[in-house]
Amino acid sequence: MTKIQPLADRVLIKAAEAEEKTVAGIIIPDSAKEKPLRGEVLAVGNGTKDEQMVLKAGDQVLYGKYAGTELEFDGEKYLIMRQSDVLAKIC
Repeated sequence: MTKIQPLADRVLIKAAEAEEKTVAGIIIPDSAKEKPLRGEVLAVGNGTKDEQMVLKAGDQVLYGKYAGTELEFDGEKYLIMRQSDVLAKIC
């Protein structure tokens, strides 16, 4: 899978693909697509003494539009953010 291990209360998320939209036959370019607000947790840190980790690898989650830090590793794009930046877990 990945070789990135988040520390403390951080989680590594693979964002869901942006949906391709067309308007009257015109394809919207990638740069104009809306940023997805859901993704899959790939790895989690160990938590902190004040915050236990409730998320685990494989969880589907929703997060805020501007949450996290985008990073690219081995040609793949990921988000890394604090667990508290995750809004909800999809059950």
